[in-house]
Amino acid sequence: MLVKTYGSAVYGVEAISITVEVNWMETGTNYLIVGLPDNAVKESLQRVESTIKTIGYTMPRTRIVVNLAPADIKKSGSAFDLPIAVGILAASDQIKNKEALEKYVIMGELSLDGAIRPIKGALPIAIQARKEGFKGLIVPTANAREAGMVNNLNVYGVEHIKDVISFFDDNETGLEAIKIDTREEFSYSQNSFDLDFADVKGQENIKRALEIAAAGGHNAILIGPPGAGKTMLAKRLPTILPPLSLHEALETTKIHSVAGKLPENATLVSRRPFRSPHHTISDVALVGGGGIPQPGEISLAHNGVLFLDELPEFKRTVLEVMRQPMEERRVTISRAKVAIDFPASFMLIASMNPCPCGYYNHPDRECTCPPGTVQKYLNKISGPLLDRIDLHVEVTPVHFSELSTTKQQEGSEAIRQRVIKAREIQEERYKATSGIYCNAQMSSKMLKEICVISTSGQNLLRTAMEKLNLSARAYDRILKVSRTIADLSSSDDIKIEHLAEAIQYRSLDREGWAG
Repeated sequence: MLVKTYGSAVYGVEAISITVEVNWMETGTNYLIVGLPDNAVKESLQRVESTIKTIGYTMPRTRIVVNLAPADIKKSGSAFDLPIAVGILAASDQIKNKEALEKYVIMGELSLDGAIRPIKGALPIAIQARKEGFKGLIVPTANAREAGMVNNLNVYGVEHIKDVISFFDDNETGLEAIKIDTREEFSYSQNSFDLDFADVKGQENIKRALEIAAAGGHNAILIGPPGAGKTMLAKRLPTILPPLSLHEALETTKIHSVAGKLPENATLVSRRPFRSPHHTISDVALVGGGGIPQPGEISLAHNGVLFLDELPEFKRTVLEVMRQPMEERRVTISRAKVAIDFPASFMLIASMNPCPCGYYNHPDRECTCPPGTVQKYLNKISGPLLDRIDLHVEVTPVHFSELSTTKQQEGSEAIRQRVIKAREIQEERYKATSGIYCNAQMSSKMLKEICVISTSGQNLLRTAMEKLNLSARAYDRILKVSRTIADLSSSDDIKIEHLAEAIQYRSLDREGWAG
């Protein structure tokens, strides 16, 4: 007897519905699974057989063919265990209500005793199930809250295969659909942070630079000696970024769901991601890939911050693969039969020592590096990558008088309100332009229309280019940053003081900076 159940396969951050066709024949003795299954899917028949026997049902001893359609798309992972098991039980008349199977998408990994383990990608699977008009989705209990964020779809969490069998045998009763208030869940922990800029003593100029970076979505690099507070400041950047919108939260959650990074019983990702990979990371782990493409760190940082500590210690090939995603805000992983896009709109925050010993330009300690070493160390970071970093900020050591002060420092919430106000100005400015939300995303054409400066401003910029030996690539970056500074001041025009402040954030473009 032929029975069809329905599952789903995840490609990139989207899901594709899969029809699991199970045909139980009266002749033959072997089990066969077709439809481009990987090893994990092929092994499911052994798990299914053990489960069916363990729970007291009968595994047919004659030939069974399982087809995963469409058959030309590769199927991977162990989440097809449950729909295959349900299909075999229905084909052998051990589940009576076969007609109800076509209304539900069923996904879950089986343990040998029938318990159902969590899966990856429950959120995109739920979105696709609703889009295709299924009545409900049956997933492991650990994934139910995540999938339950999708409205107009009955989502049932199950812990054991017997729950699924009883559900269909009892005319779709016995399980209760999970109810999630999306907006309440979204806002619950959105403004709760363990870190705060109030913890940072001194470094007011660095706080100001990070406020500008947050307000305009600019990339930034912090250069300074060990112990100056570079990492401490970078980790607090998410606390001053604007809250995620509901659309951004869904987008971010889909990526983390596909990568299997969501904790059990999680719902939406309500805070902007902060990813800080170690400098030994490979290029595939950073941008994504693999035999079955998975999102990398730059995609996991989508709508948030990617922090690269000790930037020159990263392999050059790893840094170079970031250049195109930083520009296009997405990464395309191409294989022989498929090309998958992962979103990658992130803020890059990097930190580095000025030299291998860490004390070049230190006010109190002498650099012990040989001549030419500082420039060689800086050359580990390519010019094209630096070209995509808007703010170069020199971090100096904090003086004892600032460390020991009892004066209350400005907290993240106050800074965040200024950032939100500046982002609202930019949102209004770019509302007619698709895909542009902040100043850092401006094209060269838009730059000419939006970043108009006065004659005196042009003279200041020309003088800065000549006197400070700034490179030509610094010109556009200075204009974008000055536009953000003007937005923070609620100014319609870019004034001379805005340009002057933006110019000082181009340290690494100055000839002779490294001696």
